[in-house]
Amino acid sequence: MEPAVIGARVRALRDGAGMSLRDLAARSGVSVPMLSQVERGETSPTLSIAARIAAGLDLRLSQLLRLDEDGAVVVVRAGHGHTGGNPNRGHRLQVLTAERPGQRAELSRHTLAPGGATGAADDPPMHEPGSREVALVERGQLALVCDGRRHDLATGDCVTFDADLPHHFENPGPSEAVFLAVVTAGLRRS
Repeated sequence: MEPAVIGARVRALRDGAGMSLRDLAARSGVSVPMLSQVERGETSPTLSIAARIAAGLDLRLSQLLRLDEDGAVVVVRAGHGHTGGNPNRGHRLQVLTAERPGQRAELSRHTLAPGGATGAADDPPMHEPGSREVALVERGQLALVCDGRRHDLATGDCVTFDADLPHHFENPGPSEAVFLAVVTAGLRRS
């Protein structure tokens, strides 16, 4: 990889994780001046330095250097995304985006049975600090309960909120509700 490409990737991953150069230096054991030179593309890190930077970013070296990726474009075919949810609460979900190292957003489609919920006060989603979520109601009625406040939504409504707050979706309607959700990590600055 070209030094400029490695540098841009290190900076994007560091920024995305909300770390300063000093934070990454402390976590990786690589000096701030060296990290700065790498990020600016002025030097190509040795494998040893790159491995330490990767560890500081909580990645494997192959992830940092994108050695385990097939290219810049990844298509997830219909029906092949990761599935989950809680059937006991009437919730099914499918993650529509590919799992990629350093990915800062995830798109998922959720289906809620009448009376179903994505979770509850005792089962909040675990999103990292600074995460934001955008949800679009494709079909049915939905209620977002975020930080103790209820927000009623109908087909076509779109809501944006701080996803690091306790929250869940409920289906108060008589028919199935379907919504898309995009979670972006660490974008809000407090």
